[in-house]
Amino acid sequence: QGNKIKEIFILTQTILRSRVVLFFMKNNDHSKISPSSLVLMIFSSIFGFSNSLTAFYQMGYSSIIWYIVTAILFFLPSALIFAEYGASFKGIKGGIFSWLEGSTNEKVAFIGTFIWLSAWVIWLVSSTQFFLVSVSTAIFGHDTTQSWHLGPLTSTQLLGVLEVIFLAIVTFCAAKGIDKIKAINNIGGIFTLGIAIGFTAVSLFVFILNHGQLAEPVTAQNMVHSPNPAFQSPIAVISFIVYALFAYGGLETTSGVIDSVDKPEKNYPKALITAMVLMTALYVVNIFMCGVAVNWNKSLGGKGVDLANVEYVLINNLGIVTGHSLGLSHSTSLAIGTVFSRLAGIADVLSGIAAAFLMVYSPIKSFIEGCDPRLLPKKMVKLNKHNMPEFSMWVQAIVVSVIILFISFGGNGAQQFYTILMDMMNVSSSAPYLFLIAAYPFFKAKKDLDRPFVFIEGKKKVWATTIVVWLVVAVGIIFTCIEPLFTGDWQTSFWTAIGPVAFGVVAWIYYAYNERKEKAMA
Repeated sequence: QGNKIKEIFILTQTILRSRVVLFFMKNNDHSKISPSSLVLMIFSSIFGFSNSLTAFYQMGYSSIIWYIVTAILFFLPSALIFAEYGASFKGIKGGIFSWLEGSTNEKVAFIGTFIWLSAWVIWLVSSTQFFLVSVSTAIFGHDTTQSWHLGPLTSTQLLGVLEVIFLAIVTFCAAKGIDKIKAINNIGGIFTLGIAIGFTAVSLFVFILNHGQLAEPVTAQNMVHSPNPAFQSPIAVISFIVYALFAYGGLETTSGVIDSVDKPEKNYPKALITAMVLMTALYVVNIFMCGVAVNWNKSLGGKGVDLANVEYVLINNLGIVTGHSLGLSHSTSLAIGTVFSRLAGIADVLSGIAAAFLMVYSPIKSFIEGCDPRLLPKKMVKLNKHNMPEFSMWVQAIVVSVIILFISFGGNGAQQFYTILMDMMNVSSSAPYLFLIAAYPFFKAKKDLDRPFVFIEGKKKVWATTIVVWLVVAVGIIFTCIEPLFTGDWQTSFWTAIGPVAFGVVAWIYYAYNERKEKAMA
């Protein structure tokens, strides 16, 4: 069953994306970005270590082919499309709102950007829940959340209540300003980067100690066939496209500096291709590294493993196998595994707190700044004395809390619960790309735009590229949403699709109401 949500590491990755882009923009005002610096920027803005762990858990080695296909059919062409947007609309506030409005019209821009906002709302639903798993691992060395109970509340119900409380605290504090949270973010970022590097390095060390022997053997069968029972049908396998899309998400953040690139028409495509090859190769290597110490059926096929804690299961198991490979006792090896898990949990707790503070206000503030003030109620656009959209933040917190409680009290087991959260995030984060890609032919038809960078020319080529890339995204989303229906799981299907659908309908109704209101007043 149905990327993109990435494991808890997305908490830090999201912050790193914005920081990397801002770093290059600030430090290249008076000099051009070199091709090597551009490759580093693209790589740092998009690559996520935890995608490899998610991919291995969902599809085993067979995930590799989908990462390669998605890189070729989505990552490269869509990045070049967004580069054209960024070059032509440089210096304009509003991000994707400005891109869509400049290519189509205000109505499409409003609906598309509102759906983009839904991705971050769903992100808050998912990430704060995953945060509690990190807290448990940091304290106990492994995930104990499935055994948490309070009175009549089941574990998933209690987690839902705790998540609402955590969100309320974060919203209250963030509305007062969050300067102090930067220190926590920096510490968490260092820990997380260290774990990502350490996982690969220790896996290579174990691989050498075991003379190239893999716990999960490489065979022709498992290179094309998933060991996960949830990914056996063709529809389920194709739905994995959304996970791969999420692994290459954040493309739009790299296009904002194209005007600072030296010879962009030549160096930007070259940098993208280089970054794509390096990124895809590293994803492939990391997926294989998961198989160095973990046999899928023995370690990941049990009931206690889900999308929220698979990261810690893999890291804990790596610690145990490292101890055994060094000839240490079983008890010492277990202790090493616990230490590895706790370090990962601590990193995720620190980065999770920082990211939650950032994301309760940053996306909604960007949406407010991008829209024409006349489109939103005055209360929604008003900033408090700390320059925060406090009223909008609390409205967002209420919406997120309602979704959390509906899902957590819906009678799901932990594994299904986290799958729903993951699929909701993946679909919501992928949906805005449908608007951005579909708007490309209309953008190319505009005659009054300065185009410092051009990806492709010719009406037929533009439409052919748009259709292929759009279909890759659409097929992944549709199959992710409908796959649970074939097993009678209407609830997972409903919650997977509800984010972008509900936000799109609300945006359409709201804009139509405003149109009628303005016409009546004219």
